[in-house]
Amino acid sequence: MKRLTGKTKEATLIEMSNTLDSQIEGNNGNINSISDRGTQLPGHREERRREFEANLEKAGLELETEDKSESDDRKTYYLKIHAPWEVLATYADVLKIKVPFKASDIPKAREVPLEWLTQPFRLPDNIMRPEPDYFTAPFDKSKVDFFLIDDKDTFFPPSTRNRIVYYIMTRCPYYKEDRLEKDKTGIKRLLNNGTYTSAYPLHDCKYWKKAQDMQCESERYHLYKYWAGFLCFYKEQPLNLIKKYYGEKIGIYFAWLGFYTEMLFFAAVMGVICFVYGVLSYEDNITSKEICDPDIGGMIVMCPLCDKKCSYWKLNSTCLSSWQSHLFDNEGTVFFAMFMGIWVTLFLEFWKRRQARLEYEWDLVDFEEEQQQLQIRPEYELKCTGRRLNRITQEMEPYLPFPSKCARFCLSGATVLFWTCLIVACIMGVIAYRLAVYAAFASVMKDSPTSKIQLVGSLITPQLATSVTASCINFVIILILNFLYEHVAIWITDMEIPKTHLEYENKLTMKMFMFQFVNYYSSCFYVAFFKGKFVGYPGNYTYMFGKWSKLRNEECAPGGCLIELTTQLLIVMAGKQMVGNVQEALLPLLRNWWGSRKGRSHPESTYSRWEQDHDLQNFSQFGLFYEYLEMVIQFGFITLFVASFPLAPLLALFNNILEVRVDAWKFTTQFRRPVAAKARNIGAWEEILNVVAILSVVTNAFIVAFTSDMIPRLVYLYAYHTGSKATMRGYIDNSLSFYNISQIPDANLPEAGENPSWFNNSTITTCRYRDYRYPPGHEKQYTHTMQFWHILAAKLAFIIIMEHVVFVVKFFVAWLIPDVPAEVKARIKRERFLVQEYLHNYEVEKLKMQLSQSFCLSTETASLLPSSPSKHQVLSECI
Repeated sequence: MKRLTGKTKEATLIEMSNTLDSQIEGNNGNINSISDRGTQLPGHREERRREFEANLEKAGLELETEDKSESDDRKTYYLKIHAPWEVLATYADVLKIKVPFKASDIPKAREVPLEWLTQPFRLPDNIMRPEPDYFTAPFDKSKVDFFLIDDKDTFFPPSTRNRIVYYIMTRCPYYKEDRLEKDKTGIKRLLNNGTYTSAYPLHDCKYWKKAQDMQCESERYHLYKYWAGFLCFYKEQPLNLIKKYYGEKIGIYFAWLGFYTEMLFFAAVMGVICFVYGVLSYEDNITSKEICDPDIGGMIVMCPLCDKKCSYWKLNSTCLSSWQSHLFDNEGTVFFAMFMGIWVTLFLEFWKRRQARLEYEWDLVDFEEEQQQLQIRPEYELKCTGRRLNRITQEMEPYLPFPSKCARFCLSGATVLFWTCLIVACIMGVIAYRLAVYAAFASVMKDSPTSKIQLVGSLITPQLATSVTASCINFVIILILNFLYEHVAIWITDMEIPKTHLEYENKLTMKMFMFQFVNYYSSCFYVAFFKGKFVGYPGNYTYMFGKWSKLRNEECAPGGCLIELTTQLLIVMAGKQMVGNVQEALLPLLRNWWGSRKGRSHPESTYSRWEQDHDLQNFSQFGLFYEYLEMVIQFGFITLFVASFPLAPLLALFNNILEVRVDAWKFTTQFRRPVAAKARNIGAWEEILNVVAILSVVTNAFIVAFTSDMIPRLVYLYAYHTGSKATMRGYIDNSLSFYNISQIPDANLPEAGENPSWFNNSTITTCRYRDYRYPPGHEKQYTHTMQFWHILAAKLAFIIIMEHVVFVVKFFVAWLIPDVPAEVKARIKRERFLVQEYLHNYEVEKLKMQLSQSFCLSTETASLLPSSPSKHQVLSECI
């Protein structure tokens, strides 16, 4: 059911099945303009429409035109396309569409004990299973009586009918038979050149009430009532009804999204437990107590964190940030990081099993080969003028020459590399902003009576202010670059001319994810693995672009950089989810409200189904792609950096509960009905999830080792503690090195007037900094101590042990859980056996019937002929 719409003297096409499969809307107008790119005059548009519609009729489709005077704007006409049985049967045979031939005899699963506990989460059985369970086989027009055909009008479901009509429309030419303009083919080109303005299937009824016709199933109404309402957030999804109404491709997306949300529940619970552990162990945090103690942290004078504008400061000024850091940087962090590595494996393995079950239930087991062979993109056929012999089919087919393919690949790669470098440049700019603005914040927030923000100065540190503002700026840059790159990625993929729809989607998926990966995660990677790692020490600081830039590399607070990574992750992740939900829910609602303003003033009886659908938003071919991309980026946030923020899965869970219902509401009420498409899995996204899962183990191991302060604390606790009992007392003093203030170069000293009032050069001769170096006066002064190398060795050992433990468990779990359940394997084998057996019996019975009919016919013919002489009589006459 594909519909095209046109306004202002334009034309539109809609396709519908037996009763109302599709429709075209348009107008016989005369626009008197020609664009610089060679757009033809309206007379040519009318000619293209006439030829296209004539060729549709030759293909067997039936057309019905609605008068423009009946439309809401008096300028648009609608052409409805009906597909009769012969056309549906012919193309169902061509496309090898599976249809039922025998009721399933496999018994239903037994009820699980305590099944009544899940009753509140269930939907009515007629909603969950709108169709009986059948064994199916590819349709064969010559064997119509083999299949269970009760009513030809309803034998093919609407999703199959609109897929067949769209298949015809994408390959129907709009040139005369005596002309050789073979490139003038398909509805997509007619939409692009303005001959028609839109094309889409029709919804079956209004979503807020059932159809008046009792024969209409009102599937849209049921989807809205049981699926799209937010109050149904705790209910299961009617996946079979979604598949029946929208097709398998959209059905598999919602199946994956629902399963992902269910698995997030377990990760969220464990994350909350780890966070609660951090809260409960709050009072036992000796490290933070020493930092906040005025007799310990209040007596430690720290070296300036930037040149000129930064002053000396006391360690207890970071008291609040050290307490905040403990909430996420504690012993539970290690456990949660390892748990998430195993959780990812369980999620992917159990999804494979769920996906295999859906493949069987939705007749998608053998679909991949069909898709590769039958769904060649029309654009590929048009742009590839060369022909060569296919060794398998022994037919001439279009192909792209190797030199052209290499040139396009190189241009595509260069473009992707350029945009990746552009992202890196933007991130470098944000880092430069952090370095430059930190001095300004430090100057404003210095501990003095003249502080301009002294009321909140105790709550906001220069590090926190710099991190928050830089994260917000980075998020805005991310949104801008995303908007620009979306169009670039589509252009690059079109330029490569992929052969099949599957290849096109996979190439676009890889390009977009690579870009989004760098765009969203690069700032988190910087904070996690680069900030505070290449700082130097007083008298020998390192600078971002050399000393001439005066942009000194950032240092981490004494509690580590983990809290800044948490801040960065929270702002980018939460901001993306908020902006995404507003875009998905609010924008379509406003656009539809504005677009239907004329139709709303018409009486209910004259506001036709096709006009109501025309006022809805068009669901583009990339609509589902962006839904997947949004969720996979979120998946990266909760796996790659989850060691820094255990509450990330909880935020993702809340977002996804809302996301499922927002997407359902959007599909049901705000979008035209998309053309049904098949897909047996989530495509290239599955490989991307596997790569992210493996990378997450590495990133979390490095975060715990190098970003968290966990390993230095453990090394101190078991090897360098003071006294006979293992304790964390004295850790802060042990982790800070001394530097002689008189040896600090003038370029690094604070300017006059920047030092706080309590600072006195005569009594304070040394300052402290975060590192493990020998003190001044030592024979190896300012070089790394042995403790530094012990800690480094412990960090590397921890990474190796954690990675190996998690990977061994991951691979063992993956080996232990089969991808396809044994029950599904048995059902697939039984169905294939039954197909062969029933086809064999059908052919035998048909052959017997033919032989019987031919024998009866020959007998009747023989009885009407005169009796012939016997063999002996003929022989005697010849002698």
